[in-house]
Amino acid sequence: MKILILNWRCPKHPEAGGAEKYLYEISKRLVKKGHEIVWFSANFQRGESVDILDGIKFVRRGGRYSVYLYSLFSFLQSFKKDNFQVIIDNINGVPFFTPLYVKQPKLAIVHHLMKEQFFKELPLPLGIVGYSLERTIPFCYSRVPFVTVSDSSKRELMAMGIKRVEIVPNGIESRFFNFKAINKADAPTILFLGRLKKYKRVDLLLKAFSLLKKKLNSANLWIAGDGDYRAELEKLAIKLDIKNVVFWGYVDEKKKRELLRKSWVLVMPSLREGWGITVIEANACGTPCIAYDVSGLRDSIKNGKTGILVRENGNEEKLAEVLYQFLTNSTLRQRLSQNAIEWARQFSWDRSAEKFERILLNLQQK
Repeated sequence: MKILILNWRCPKHPEAGGAEKYLYEISKRLVKKGHEIVWFSANFQRGESVDILDGIKFVRRGGRYSVYLYSLFSFLQSFKKDNFQVIIDNINGVPFFTPLYVKQPKLAIVHHLMKEQFFKELPLPLGIVGYSLERTIPFCYSRVPFVTVSDSSKRELMAMGIKRVEIVPNGIESRFFNFKAINKADAPTILFLGRLKKYKRVDLLLKAFSLLKKKLNSANLWIAGDGDYRAELEKLAIKLDIKNVVFWGYVDEKKKRELLRKSWVLVMPSLREGWGITVIEANACGTPCIAYDVSGLRDSIKNGKTGILVRENGNEEKLAEVLYQFLTNSTLRQRLSQNAIEWARQFSWDRSAEKFERILLNLQQK
């Protein structure tokens, strides 16, 4: 099958996140099964306009906003002649609007709806534009089947009026994880791992850690990842006069696994997530996760079993209280750690790719 993917970023993009990881892991497995894949996305500084990685052909044009226009022009000028059998429209807030100009079978992917996240990340005028464009999805894509990664996202899509939604979960690369709780740091260590964006709300974690230190001075906080909000977070850490905070910056896969193994707990204070791949990767290292009870994370974390969901969304005092209870209770940590390992065993990129392929084949036959 010849497949065209439209996604605003590619895995090599400096701001690539979970959506790119998801499509890349599935795509490279589809290529091994004999499918041909072209992935169109925005270019970035020092990025190649055409590139091949793991058998996937990447074509890069335009920037963060212009990529949507370039996708239209590229399709009308060249992609239309390439006889793609399926078009995958990955919607990251702003749609590509493929139903308006593509005749081939289409599959839309939404990891999570952005909703109020637009106003968290963008200036007000752009936030209004993004929010408005997202609201057009049920009208433009009413006949297009959707794939998402969690029950939360499926419910949100169906509440918008989308009728055909299937869940293909995130996975993990099992061979890179030991599924054991070993090599933990000597001192209580909290980890955040992800892009440093406003909607990730790492500022709440810093404030909660400042409160925690008053009761548990030996605790450490590791913040791994980079992004346009990093400078503000570093300023906040200085303002709060917090000790034992390390900003690791960008970490490669090997370092990421090392940090996940050593940490006592992963904290994800996000406003919302599609699922949270890092949660399951942490679980595979015997590291439970604490997060607010929000869309996506309430799916990847089994409250009281593999981690803890803080009901008081956005409350740093409650987050600090939950962290203290977790870090000072070895029985609780061991129970959640073992449950997290068993939970993580259920997820595999190979199984996710197989389900995704079945959806594509069924789509082509209709």
